[in-house]
Amino acid sequence: MKTNYFKTPRATFNLTVHIVLVTKYRRNVFQKEHLEFLRIAFQNIAEKWKAKIIEINGESDHVHILLTYPPHKLLSSLIANLKSTSCQLMWDNLSDHLKEIYGQDKRILWTGAYFVASCGGVTIDQLKKYVENQDSPEY
Repeated sequence: MKTNYFKTPRATFNLTVHIVLVTKYRRNVFQKEHLEFLRIAFQNIAEKWKAKIIEINGESDHVHILLTYPPHKLLSSLIANLKSTSCQLMWDNLSDHLKEIYGQDKRILWTGAYFVASCGGVTIDQLKKYVENQDSPEY
């Protein structure tokens, strides 16, 4: 099996992680169009970090992200930026929807925690199929 490696002037790497972000209070926030909005937002954020989104999908209360990133980037900072920037963009563009769920006062979206796992134990194709098969909400 051929592994696809990424290259920078100082490194050749394949650092791929599976990230799960969960909505605050596990509220059912996302509909199909919100997941598409997040897909674009996460891709733009990742690009600024010189990272690459392999796959994104989710359900009404959480999002799965398969991401490859360069070794000189701090993963916890990248995830913090994904969370904070996507929250800001969601509130800036979809505030009426989020106010119905979280109220007027707080611009919250994600829990303080996250899940991350390296993709060494499972093939990327298996993880990609798992993320692709998430039961996206249809309403």
